Amino acid sequence: MSERKTQPDQSDKPRPEFDQRWHLAQEPGEIEFTELEFALMRTYEGFARWQSECLASVMDLAASGAENAMLHIIRMNDRPKTIKDLARLTNRDDVPNIQYSLRKLIAAKLVMRKGSGRAGVTYEVTEEGRRVTDDYAALRQRLLIEAIDSVPNIHERLREATRTLNLLCGIYEEVARVAATHRRS
Repeated sequence: MSERKTQPDQSDKPRPEFDQRWHLAQEPGEIEFTELEFALMRTYEGFARWQSECLASVMDLAASGAENAMLHIIRMNDRPKTIKDLARLTNRDDVPNIQYSLRKLIAAKLVMRKGSGRAGVTYEVTEEGRRVTDDYAALRQRLLIEAIDSVPNIHERLREATRTLNLLCGIYEEVARVAATHRRS
């Protein structure tokens, strides 16, 4: 048997601080907010990847996280939605991309288009769309919700995070309007 060498205990040595400076932030409050934005970007990408993988696990469709979200929003409350509803509910203004997602969901036989004319067109899930969203919900429950429920005090933390994100959404919308109003030509 060979002797095993161990490293000296590092726990009592001072650790260097991480360099959290950003070109976007200098003061501690700015740095904290920039770190939040960076975490939000990473969270969104992880969320989109989760949505795509969860959907791919219940049906053979290569869909983006945004397309998957569109499917579930169309099913939300089991009421048909217009493109205007979908844009408002997703806080998006890229109607051509929404239309592309809708065409993809229709081609996959998950969503159907009803009505005609500009104001009379609505979208709703098909029976296949209902089955897929139910299977997605069951897999989501088994994987994601069980994992989340294992985190202590998660429900209060989620309520506070939701309130904070909704507040930040409003702030971002307002400052986007200001930036657009004062854009250089």
